[in-house]
Formats: sequence, C-alpha cells, structure tokens
Amino acid sequence: MPEGHTVHRLAAAHGRMFGGVAVGASSPQGRFADGARRLDGRVLTTAEAHGKHLLLGFDDDQMLHVHLGIYGTSTLAAGPPPAPTGAVRLRLTAPAGYADLRGPSACELLGPGEVKALRDRLGPDPLRADADPELARRRVGRSRTTIAALLMDQAVVAGPGNIYRAEVLFRAGIDPMLPGRDLTDEQWAILWADLAALMADGVRTGRIDTVRPAHTPEAMGRPPRVDDHGGEVYVYRRAGLPCLVCATEVRSTTLAGRNLFWCPTCQPTR
Repeated sequence: MPEGHTVHRLAAAHGRMFGGVAVGASSPQGRFADGARRLDGRVLTTAEAHGKHLLLGFDDDQMLHVHLGIYGTSTLAAGPPPAPTGAVRLRLTAPAGYADLRGPSACELLGPGEVKALRDRLGPDPLRADADPELARRRVGRSRTTIAALLMDQAVVAGPGNIYRAEVLFRAGIDPMLPGRDLTDEQWAILWADLAALMADGVRTGRIDTVRPAHTPEAMGRPPRVDDHGGEVYVYRRAGLPCLVCATEVRSTTLAGRNLFWCPTCQPTR
C-alpha cells in the first residue's frame, strides 16, 4: 500500500494537470459510471491528500475520494489518452493529459458532511500544514498499545506505513514494543518531527531514504540497497543483516499482521 508521501505526490500531480480546467471523466470499466457522469465537465478546484486518502474538489459541493489500498494504481501522463487497457475505474482527461485509476479500494463522490466525517476519522497528517501533533500525542498517551502499532493506526497518525514506522523508531532509538502511554513527550516530539521531515523528503524525491549521511553506501563503502521499494533504510526488510550503526543482527516479527523490523541494540527495551 502506498505510504502518505506517495498520495501527496499524486495530489500535486493532479493539481498541475487538471487544476482550474473543465475535466473530462469516464469509467471505461463501468463500475464508476454514475460518478464519472457527475464529474464530467466540472472544474477541478482543489487537489489534496490527508494521509493515504486523495481528495479532489470540484466547482460544486462534491469531492472525489480515492484510496488506493493494496492494489490500486493511478497513472498520469501527458498528451492524448490511448485506448483504455485493463480495468480502468476512472479516467480523467484535460488538454494537458490524462489520469487512469485502477483497482482502488475506494473511489466515491462525497458531500461536505461526508468529507468532514472522513477527516474526523483520521489522525493528523505530518505533511499537512493544519496538522495538530498534540492530538496524536493525546491518543498515543492514552493507549497501552505498542508505539509500533499506534504509528500504523491511521486514526492516530495519518500517512505513515510500514517503512516509515520502522525507520523513525530506529532513528529515535525507541523500542517498538514500548506502550504508547510510556512514551515521553520528548520522544514523541522527536518522532513527529522526524516523520514530517522524512515524509517531506519522500514527497520531493518520490522514494523513501532514511539513512543519515554517515551511513550512506558511499560513506560506508557498501553496495546500494536493491529493493522494489527503493531508498536507503536502516532496518526495513533487513532482517538477519547487520545493523548499519552497531552491526547487531536486525530482527523481525509480525505485529498486527504486518512485518516489524528493529535493532535490539540500538532500540533497547526499557
């Protein structure tokens, strides 16, 4: 599933291509035919993300809500659109180009009240200027759940996924099994600031890089990481390999159905 920085990049790309113009909309697959008819000819006025949710606003009171989920993809390209291939749920077109949406877990039109209800269900997004980190802090501080699980809970913090949660906990030296209520204010401030900075880098570059300058392949004389997620990381998908900082073997376990990675030396149990 794409992490939040990817959806913010998608929002920006939609804004550049479709912002301020009347958009053509169709559903080649047919599953969003009614919604596409309602969008066709409308002007895109806003394009934003909240966590992993893409929100496109138009010149009426409706907003297109897209959640890619595990299998969804959104492809944008310049120029005239080709004949649709595959199950295209929604195609948007404009003079500058087109966007094809395939396989999302959500593709729906929402009214203002429904948009507010969606936002209310989500935690603050470190990439949004209106984010309130104290709201997330209060939710974390009331919970016996591990901080590793809480950072994946979109009702606590919207946007981070498995890679960011593993990496910010490593960079902060925090045991992933620490209960949220035992996290200190200082530790929370470090986590939030690091999430905001790393995810903003992800928006700019389109990849997740979390290693500090001293631990890059060039600085350490090691081969670059080869992985379909790209980017240089400390612990994510490095189980059984030596920690880049202390050489301890990186460990992995399953937590809430997802693989968790950490270094037991750099992230000691309290």
